[in-house]
Amino acid sequence: MEGDEADGSDPTRIRSLAVSPEDAVNAYAYGRENPGEAVLRVTPPFHGRMRARIHVYRVDDTQVTGAVHVPPEDVIADDALAAYPQLEDEFDDLAEDGVAELADDEAERLRKRHAEAVEDWQERAETAIVETVTLETDDGSHRVDVKRLG
Repeated sequence: MEGDEADGSDPTRIRSLAVSPEDAVNAYAYGRENPGEAVLRVTPPFHGRMRARIHVYRVDDTQVTGAVHVPPEDVIADDALAAYPQLEDEFDDLAEDGVAELADDEAERLRKRHAEAVEDWQERAETAIVETVTLETDDGSHRVDVKRLG
């Protein structure tokens, strides 16, 4: 075996990713609601079947670690992504109704309603995991199967 294959650093060796639907939707929701980035991370040594785990970061270390980061939106179906609840939409609806300023209790009620909507979305989105995903590697794109855990 040549260098990359022998040491397991070649991500094109991966044929399938085992993904927890909960990890995927949590990573997506985290990225929408918080600073920083949440991805599904696969770390070397690479082999045919790999487990992708949720990983939150502020600095991308893939060049140092050799890890592959899979954006959670790549493993969730487009229609589920489009259904993600937008807090801004709820505030905009109030603005259209002529509410110029929100009382603290009204703003808190909207935040709570938004959090509940996100939880409902997460439950639905866990059923919308795709069957394949494309990994971006130094050698180009590499398509793999996605296997649901759980």
